[in-house]
Amino acid sequence: MGLRAHLLWTARVRVLWLLGGFSLIALIALLRIASLGLAGQAPQRTSLEDALLPPRGEITDRNGAPLARAFPAYALWFEPKAMGDSGAPLVRSPAEVARDLKAIFPDIDEARMTRRLASGRPGYLRRRILPEEANRVFGLGEIALEIPRETDRYYPQGTLAAHVLGYVVEDEGGKIGMEEVLQKRLSHPDHRMEPVALSIDVRAQGALEDELRRGMLATNALGAAGVVLDVDTGEVMALASLPEFDPNTAGAAGATNVFNRATNGVYELGSTFKPLTVAAAIDAGVVRDLGRQWNAAPVPYGNGRTIKDSHDMGASMNVPQALVHSSNTVTARVADELGPERMRRAMMDLGMDRRPFIELPGKGRPLWPKGNWSRVTNMTVGFGHGLSVTPLHLAVAYAAMVNGGIWRPATLMKLEPTKVPRGRRVFKESTSSRMRQLLRMISLYGTGRNADAPGYRVGGKTGSAEKAGVGGYNKTKLVSSFAAAFPMDAPRYVVVVVVDEPKGTVASSFQRTAAFTSAPIVGRLVPRIGPMLGVQPDENRDVDISDLRYLVDKGE
Repeated sequence: MGLRAHLLWTARVRVLWLLGGFSLIALIALLRIASLGLAGQAPQRTSLEDALLPPRGEITDRNGAPLARAFPAYALWFEPKAMGDSGAPLVRSPAEVARDLKAIFPDIDEARMTRRLASGRPGYLRRRILPEEANRVFGLGEIALEIPRETDRYYPQGTLAAHVLGYVVEDEGGKIGMEEVLQKRLSHPDHRMEPVALSIDVRAQGALEDELRRGMLATNALGAAGVVLDVDTGEVMALASLPEFDPNTAGAAGATNVFNRATNGVYELGSTFKPLTVAAAIDAGVVRDLGRQWNAAPVPYGNGRTIKDSHDMGASMNVPQALVHSSNTVTARVADELGPERMRRAMMDLGMDRRPFIELPGKGRPLWPKGNWSRVTNMTVGFGHGLSVTPLHLAVAYAAMVNGGIWRPATLMKLEPTKVPRGRRVFKESTSSRMRQLLRMISLYGTGRNADAPGYRVGGKTGSAEKAGVGGYNKTKLVSSFAAAFPMDAPRYVVVVVVDEPKGTVASSFQRTAAFTSAPIVGRLVPRIGPMLGVQPDENRDVDISDLRYLVDKGE
């Protein structure tokens, strides 16, 4: 009995020791878990909304084509402490790992990558890698080479509409363009699930950029800009500035060529202002009889200086002839008779004294003549000198001139029919009707003939202006522009093209003026975008100019 009691007591003691050991181990484990929980980061909670919705909303064109969207992406990150606080961060030497990375990414500098890995500093080795590249990196077996999954801003159309869209910088948000304008809406949890539709049509945008690039390269120009505008709503169907940039790489690498010539660049746009001057004069009753002969001799304005034409156009001309042949002298006399105050008011009504009305953050301030306009300022503004504005200013003004006389602000947002602004009247409807005739005559008989696309009834005006510089105008630097509308019997769209410093080349018949540089761009563009925008060619229709045709000799 004593031996049995002794064995039982021994067994109980051993069980107690075993339970105590297990309890101690469990206590140590719990303490370790608690310490890790306190020292480490708390688990991140992700709501269902955050899991299903992109971190930034999508931008589309007016037809739903994607222009900017969130895109899952991979990065290559170097984490030297991945294998612990002690010991080498890599299994193999930095030189060997760099050599293997060179095989995956041929564009990297192997020596520089070796130094980077040997430094032991954590950070990105590459901001974006492809999934197949990520798999090859995993295959290297280096724990320190991590592949974090991130969300990137992706522009599926590449450089198309870059100046409209802008780009996104990580942790900073949208920069320039509509990415900056729509920053709050695109990132707001309540709105980011809804794509934002812009007014532009990606097909028209592509055609505009293509023809601008072709014209710019053909004349070795410094740059180019273009706008296609709906005359009845103010919606921008296409807006381009060349040279362009790639928004896919701009955020990480730093953007170049971000200056928007269409909305931020201000230029003296030359003779494209002449129709606006004539419209103001018709509206004010200064020009009543279009058959009246105006003195076409040089206009003296003091100190022996004169306003003259590029070549002798005869002793006198009527207003239609002056527009067809682009006479400075006759337009200056029309402006002189209109007077500085009425001319100044007409330009202000067209918004020429303010930054252009558009959502983009980059908007150029016009170089507006200060104070009361002198006689010479009034006359020179009449033919497009002494006042510098953006191409968008000109497009909006031409829209008002041909749509019945209603000025509306431009917009890059798609508008529902009920949301179109009423606008304000700046020209009489009868004046607008007359200007449609005159603009059509310029394309039929005058300097705009290279823009006359068969069947589309294009009407417009050329403008060639020397650039202002120190001490006067630089005769070797020209800004050539063409402002047009189509179809002129029922205008739907305005097209403005500006070419910055074109050179006389074989493609332009060794000419720099707008008739040979900008007008042909419009002539090629309109047949491309017309059917896309609902305008079909019809050579059986046209503006009725029978009451004016006799005033312009077709053989001149």
